[in-house]
Amino acid sequence: MSGSAAPGPGSAPCRFAHYFVLCGTDADSGLEPDELAGENFDQSPLRRTFKSKVLAHYPQNIEWNPFDQDAVNMLCMPKGLSFRTQTDNRDPQFHSFIITREDGSRTYGFVLTFYEEVTSKQICTAMQTLYQMHNAEQYSSVYASSSCSMDSLASSLDEGDATSLAKLHQYNSYDISRDTLYVSKCICLITPLPFMQACKKFLIQLYKAVTSQQPPPLPLESYIHNILYEVPLPPPGRSLKFYGVYEPIVCQRPGPSELPLSDYPLREAFELLGLENLVQVFTCVLLEMQILLYSQDYQRLMTVAEGITTLLFPFQWQHVYVPILPASLLHFLDAPVPYMMGLQSKEGTDRSKLELPQEANLCFVDIDNHFIELPEELPQFPNKLEFIQEISEVLLQFGIPPEGNLHCSESATKLKNLVLNDLVNDKKNGNIPSNTINMYELLKGNETIARLHALAKRTGVTVEKMTITAPMAEKERDVKLQCEEEELRGYKLNVQLREVFANRFTQMFADYEAFVIQAAQDMESWLTNREQMQNFDKASFLSDQPEPYLPFLSHFIETQMFATFIDNKIMSQWEEKDPFLRVFDSRIEKIRLYNVRAPALRTSIYQKCSTLKEAAQSIEQRLMKIDHTAIHPHLLDMKIGQGKYEQGFFPKLQSDVLATGPTNNNRWASRSATTQRRKDRLRQHSEHIGLDNDLREKYMQEARSLGKNLRQPKLSDLSPAVIAQTNWKFVEGLLKECRMKTKRMLVEKMGHEAVELGHGEANITGLEENTLIASLCDLLERIWSHGLQVKQGKSALWSHLLQYQEREEKQEHMSESPVALGPERRKSDTGITLPTLRVSLIHDMRHIQNMSEIKTDVGRARAWIRLSLEKKLLSQHLKQLLSNQALAKKLYKRYAFLRCEEEREQFLYHLLSLNAVDYFCFTSVFTTIMIPYRTVIIPIKKLSNAITTSNPWICVSGELGDTGVMQIPKNLLEMTYECQNLGKLTTVQIGHDNSGLLAKWLVDCVMVRNEITGHTYKFPCGRWLGKGVDDGSLERILIGELITSTSDEDLGKQCRTPPQQKSPTTARRLSITSLTGKNTKPNAGQIQEGIGEAVNNIVKHFHKPEKERGSLTILLCGENGLVAALEQVFHHGFKSARIFHKNIFIWDFIEKAVAYFETTDQFGDNEEDVLLQRSSCKTFCHYVNAISTAPRNIGKDGKFQILVCLGTRDHFLPQWIPLLAECPAITRMYEENALLRDRMTVNSLLRVLQTLQDFNIILEGSLIKGVDV
Repeated sequence: MSGSAAPGPGSAPCRFAHYFVLCGTDADSGLEPDELAGENFDQSPLRRTFKSKVLAHYPQNIEWNPFDQDAVNMLCMPKGLSFRTQTDNRDPQFHSFIITREDGSRTYGFVLTFYEEVTSKQICTAMQTLYQMHNAEQYSSVYASSSCSMDSLASSLDEGDATSLAKLHQYNSYDISRDTLYVSKCICLITPLPFMQACKKFLIQLYKAVTSQQPPPLPLESYIHNILYEVPLPPPGRSLKFYGVYEPIVCQRPGPSELPLSDYPLREAFELLGLENLVQVFTCVLLEMQILLYSQDYQRLMTVAEGITTLLFPFQWQHVYVPILPASLLHFLDAPVPYMMGLQSKEGTDRSKLELPQEANLCFVDIDNHFIELPEELPQFPNKLEFIQEISEVLLQFGIPPEGNLHCSESATKLKNLVLNDLVNDKKNGNIPSNTINMYELLKGNETIARLHALAKRTGVTVEKMTITAPMAEKERDVKLQCEEEELRGYKLNVQLREVFANRFTQMFADYEAFVIQAAQDMESWLTNREQMQNFDKASFLSDQPEPYLPFLSHFIETQMFATFIDNKIMSQWEEKDPFLRVFDSRIEKIRLYNVRAPALRTSIYQKCSTLKEAAQSIEQRLMKIDHTAIHPHLLDMKIGQGKYEQGFFPKLQSDVLATGPTNNNRWASRSATTQRRKDRLRQHSEHIGLDNDLREKYMQEARSLGKNLRQPKLSDLSPAVIAQTNWKFVEGLLKECRMKTKRMLVEKMGHEAVELGHGEANITGLEENTLIASLCDLLERIWSHGLQVKQGKSALWSHLLQYQEREEKQEHMSESPVALGPERRKSDTGITLPTLRVSLIHDMRHIQNMSEIKTDVGRARAWIRLSLEKKLLSQHLKQLLSNQALAKKLYKRYAFLRCEEEREQFLYHLLSLNAVDYFCFTSVFTTIMIPYRTVIIPIKKLSNAITTSNPWICVSGELGDTGVMQIPKNLLEMTYECQNLGKLTTVQIGHDNSGLLAKWLVDCVMVRNEITGHTYKFPCGRWLGKGVDDGSLERILIGELITSTSDEDLGKQCRTPPQQKSPTTARRLSITSLTGKNTKPNAGQIQEGIGEAVNNIVKHFHKPEKERGSLTILLCGENGLVAALEQVFHHGFKSARIFHKNIFIWDFIEKAVAYFETTDQFGDNEEDVLLQRSSCKTFCHYVNAISTAPRNIGKDGKFQILVCLGTRDHFLPQWIPLLAECPAITRMYEENALLRDRMTVNSLLRVLQTLQDFNIILEGSLIKGVDV
């Protein structure tokens, strides 16, 4: 809007209406079929659509809101012209529309369509000819084929039944001699603000003036001129009365601190959808799904679309918004972006016949049938039940059933009301309204008086008001609201419902400001770096929220509407606050004032809206006391005798009087001109604030288009070039979105991995990861559905995969295809290997097809994406899928994203970057599926028998469960078994029953592989299993770690240190226990460092959000775990010389200590100390005995491991270690310089262990199975 010159009187920015438009048939050009609306020659001519034209619009143009002729014509008559005869229903229909410009600003249109008799002989004859042709065709086709393709009536004919054919003609025909032909025409107001009720009343009164028997009091031009040039917009917070043809019309506008204007009846939206459905659709809109509304009635489409977007406050829909999609624009449904569109359903067509390009992320709303289809995996709106309860209380107060009510909607009652109004206001029947009226109003119906009155007014003579007074009591009763009771109830209901919704967001985001990241110093640097910057601390915000809110909120804070809302917040430090934001912030302030409790404290207690009464009162007050009254319509300076009144025909208006506004400087115009000048000055000032305007606009556009490819389609220009341009924009947008998403996923992961503890897991299994992956799945679905030739199934990606699978399997049958090579076969020095896992796209599809848990194609596609991502094969698989070019050509149009070579390559490259990080997005989501596992036990052959005569067994445990004890078939070192998903694997228990001659067994390691995801875990052992060898262990608990394919070659390398492990993903600095064998003894400093590191890792583990913690078992028992570190402390200075060839273990020292504690009673002098030591001794002995008597054949080192784990869990270690250090056995078994004999060292050790006291440590079942303490 460039209003640099001070606007003249009646200047348009504050005019109520910008244009008056008339659309209909152009007698000169005759009948033109509307090809764009879809060819429909099998329809009878009366049911076909013909092109409509804009017949006139006033004024010609307004510079800040240029008239878009094609768009207006298309939206006034989305179906084109329609014809009727005297036998058809010809009631007027009201609908509204909206035009969204490219910058996101909106203009509203309000349309009344009525039927006018066709006077053009030429058109009547043309219609007759069309009918003769149509009937001849139908007649021949009825006889020619049994399957006749006529209208619904025709389809039920018995073939060759001539009488019924005659009957058909009578129903659906036109005979020029017998029938009167009518054609649709519409009158329309285009306004800057959505004053729907007022515009509707004005248009209905205008229509009545045309159809009533008496001509209207003044020529129609007077009323149209009045509303275009003399009725101002009501100022914010005020109400305005202006005059229609017969009665005054009132409208009101909310004040600056109230919710923005919305005039669409929410009552109707709730009645049409029902409360439950409406909240679900509302959730889809918030999460920026694709929303398709479907109804026969245009006004219903608008009511639902506007109703739901109104409820989004303080957020605003940022994507394509076309509540009425004209038939000629159906290709828009192909748009691979979030959209909200309304589609008119043809009578009798079934939803199943609707060809939609993509449904994976579609919310389909069938308004007329009270039915919605939701996307899969839609998260619930927070506190949904309480929320629905609160809304239904408001609805019930107004007598609306929450489940909705299809039959009392506005469209159904419209006609009834028209008739009633006619009766009530029919002054010829003497139905005078019962309140005081003035004489002029009473005699308004009399043309002569009206003319005299207008003449008197022009010459400055005033006509006295004559009042007819009603009785006193009645007068009191009717301090009449200036608008009907019903309408006031509608306004109150609207505002109260909106308050409930707004209050939800105020509560949910009460402390959003604390998480806004204000990084930039000035606007320019912020705008230029907008893409690289995070503007909201999402992780911290989510960690503050109640758990049940998370699935919804984690998706919602990724949307464009949320990003724009936060951008507006950041921008508000440099320029005037966005009005929505201003109102929202002031509400949060209010909450803070009322809530004296810590204002930033999140609460999951549901808090109802407390402002319902005030909101309703402010509207009631405005309507009770009208603030402004516009000038009455008056006679204009017109040529007499033109536009003669003819009942039922809209007159040809005199365009010269309507082309421009009045020249006199009336009161409101001059006042508004000064305010306008002031606004202009302010605006110019803000434009120069830091950037020249064009540059700033460019940045803003770029910033806003972040992740949003195309704000709004251009409705007017449909040339192939423009459509191609649009598609190109989509392709570019999809690629950009892919780049942003993969980058975001990498940063998210890497960020977490950078602070990883180094135990080889990139472990953010969190919510945020799930959200990002879900949005990647959605992006892939949108890419795969762009430019589809023919739609099959709800998931475009899965249907492409299926067709690929079919072709490949055909070829496989023809020639046995070679296996796609997987990683090299893994060989260990024993020659036992894990067989190669086949890498194949089809193979992965079959895994998904075998999962009975997944019931839909969309679900299968998502599972397949997750599996490929986890296997780091997503890019490779998709490349393979697209390498079949013949298939791609068959499935996709030339302009489709998947057929743009260069973009496709870049897209695959972006996906390839995701291989840099480890995802467990398949394993962690499908927790209940059955998964085949393969286990290989690798013994050290050189030093022991590969086969044992005893009966070995194994039990594999993971984060989600364990396999239970499984017997290993004798003489077999490899087994495959199926069990429910174990999640990430953590431990393997392996043992045998010590039977037979060759019972001793030296196991190098155990390998376990998930046969679906290919994840392979190595569980190093390097110890003997058997009585009388090593520490006499018949079972061992092995701690596993995931192997990355890079370390495949060292798989077979032997390792004989107890629990010696590889940590594949992070190169860590050499820590004490990673020194190879026991022969290189670490020194005291290294040992203390090792303890510090082990404890530190556990502390870090507990400081991470719960969903992102790795495995605690590894931190306790793994290579650099606490057990290993304490083992080193106990080994230091330990006299483990062989006495009579018997190896001594730490556990022997522990047992000696227990024997001492159980027999002695000598403790210190201080009584408190004595008690403390006594209880510590007691627990220590109890724990050691429980471990010794446990029904498990665990060796001495295994027992020490259990003791450390239990001591850590129950926080006893700091009490036990001083006891052991003081025990006499220490002098016999440890050298002088041993760490345990140095008081300083012991004290510092205790201080370090003390830091674990606050944590609630939960041990994995396999570690302490059978130990009862």
